[in-house]
Amino acid sequence: MSIEISEAVLNYSLVSLAIMGVITLGFLIKLLYDCSKLAQNANKTTEIVNSELKPTLDELNTALKSFNRIVKNTGDGVDNVKLGLGNVLAKTKIFSGNLMSGFLKGFLAVYGLFAKKK
Repeated sequence: MSIEISEAVLNYSLVSLAIMGVITLGFLIKLLYDCSKLAQNANKTTEIVNSELKPTLDELNTALKSFNRIVKNTGDGVDNVKLGLGNVLAKTKIFSGNLMSGFLKGFLAVYGLFAKKK
């Protein structure tokens, strides 16, 4: 009787194992199907991003070139203002030097006049 029970347990175990195998196989098929759909969606998304990204990058490149041109023109303008201010300051320095020496000479002349009167 123990052999018959063992055969029944073995048959039950084999049937259970077969059912588990079919269920596992079903999950694997579903997983492969979902992975395939995911790959297709990823491919479509990549195509959309590539088609949309190129015009965006072209616009960004154009904007950066314009910005670079503006910065360069501003730098040139600042250099021109710097040169002009340098020239003005140089002439002002010469004028103020002459003015200061004239003021000093005038002060000494007036001082000399007052000093002689005493």
